[in-house]
Amino acid sequence: MSEMRVLRRPLVTEKMSALAEETLVVRQYAFEVEPDANKIQIRNAVEKKFEVKVTSIRTITIRGKMRRYGRFLGKRPDWKKAIITLEKGQTIGLFEHA
Repeated sequence: MSEMRVLRRPLVTEKMSALAEETLVVRQYAFEVEPDANKIQIRNAVEKKFEVKVTSIRTITIRGKMRRYGRFLGKRPDWKKAIITLEKGQTIGLFEHA
């Protein structure tokens, strides 16, 4: 799998913003990643794309919710979240806000 396809999108939520503000020295960021990507592929993709040094990665697979579509039941797809911890003093400019 190529490194560009590993990262789907950044997750900018209130919970992740609070986590980034809480730990001012060590930054943590969240990404939605491909479900079959492993931690080594995620590390390589983040380091190559944002030119930072990753110290740790935590991953979790989120199960899709059951939803109603009119009179039919359906299921949203499962997806994978990766929480990336960077080395001291490094940031990803994508997440910085004014």
